[in-house]
Amino acid sequence: MDIEALNRDMIKLVELKNELSQMDYNQPEYDDKEETLHDMEDDFLEQYGDYLEDALHMVHDEYCPDDDVLLPTAYLAKEYVAKGDGKYDVKASDGVPVELDDFGGKIGRLALIPNPVRLVLTIGKQHKEAVWQAK
Repeated sequence: MDIEALNRDMIKLVELKNELSQMDYNQPEYDDKEETLHDMEDDFLEQYGDYLEDALHMVHDEYCPDDDVLLPTAYLAKEYVAKGDGKYDVKASDGVPVELDDFGGKIGRLALIPNPVRLVLTIGKQHKEAVWQAK
């Protein structure tokens, strides 16, 4: 797996998602950008889907075995917070909700984040950790 290409392609998705999140649905270019995003997500799944699904199965087995594994693109946040150092983060309310066995059935959120490509588990507003990183 070419991790650098995965990261570059994911950053492109993230940047377009961020751009869309700042636009109004009524803007004329919104539909075209949304269509471009869907095409990019399809290409992303075709290229990296199997690799990311394996990682998602591993994370789900360890942290939330009762929840179904979704397509990797479902774990992309609606909006990413760009850090000054080229890194990205997500808000605590973003990501796929999962029921966590080791945390007394609490609901956490799993999100796929680039640079480096990783899965981050957020529990409430206080606990956030990378539970997998692409290698």
